[in-house]
Amino acid sequence: MTEDQVFHSNRTSLEAWHSADRAFWLASRAKCRSYASDVLTRIAALHARFDVAQYGRVEYQGETYPLLAVRSRAWNDALPVALVTGGVHGYETSGVQGALDFLEQKAESYAGTVNLLVAPCISPWAYERVQRWNAEALDPNRSFVESGSTQEAAALIRLLAPLQGRVRVHIDLHETTDSDETEFRPAKAARDGEVFVPGSIPDGFYLCGDENKPQLDFQNAINAAVAEVTHIAPSDAKGQIIGSPVVAPGVILYDYKALGLCAGVTDAPFTTTTEVYPDSPRATPQICNAAQVVAVCAAIDYALNA
Repeated sequence: MTEDQVFHSNRTSLEAWHSADRAFWLASRAKCRSYASDVLTRIAALHARFDVAQYGRVEYQGETYPLLAVRSRAWNDALPVALVTGGVHGYETSGVQGALDFLEQKAESYAGTVNLLVAPCISPWAYERVQRWNAEALDPNRSFVESGSTQEAAALIRLLAPLQGRVRVHIDLHETTDSDETEFRPAKAARDGEVFVPGSIPDGFYLCGDENKPQLDFQNAINAAVAEVTHIAPSDAKGQIIGSPVVAPGVILYDYKALGLCAGVTDAPFTTTTEVYPDSPRATPQICNAAQVVAVCAAIDYALNA
């Protein structure tokens, strides 16, 4: 599929996609990797150490993907809950791999201090096709509203319903990639019948906090830990990162609930969204995964001691 086909398949330059355009987009999304091999196999290996449960499934055009969550084995209702989510955007690889690495490498060290709940890959269809959207050309990370406006969001909301009021910290693992600027933002503009206005991609790790409860000391503690692994993104000439004002080094704020973001799915007092930059010449996949693991640990450690 050529760039012209991806971004200008609609009939007029400022006309939102019709059903035929969406069908054209969907038919051109090819599988590039395996959810079963990359994710389900690693989760299966965790059964001896954690409780694993299917909390839903995603179904598109005859394909079914089980959605799995991993919990602390010695779940104790007297303890707070730490929620880790990854792969809300399927193409953001270190969000998925970082969540799995955390489970394999660090999670057991929290036994007896916090109940862990980890959903490593919320959007498996998109993971396999290295896409931001789901098969309906919808962004799952704008769909955490009410009961959920996508299959991916609705399943997680149902899983978390019994835990509302008990989640102490939620860290949602993401990446900001060069393809945001070259593919996904232009595609969104075409889908919505809007003019694409070029932006820039920050070089480095940063956090998106909740403007309604920014918890800047919490955000700063995470960035300080991550800075030992990879560099923190600087602000641009306007004092911004991806169009939002920088409120602390490497920290911007969004209105989680108004935007329907995954990080706003609970009322946890400590929440953040990580953003790793995998296309940096100073980063590698291993560095990006490690940064996610360090961020998760720093978030949990701060929340438990605050």
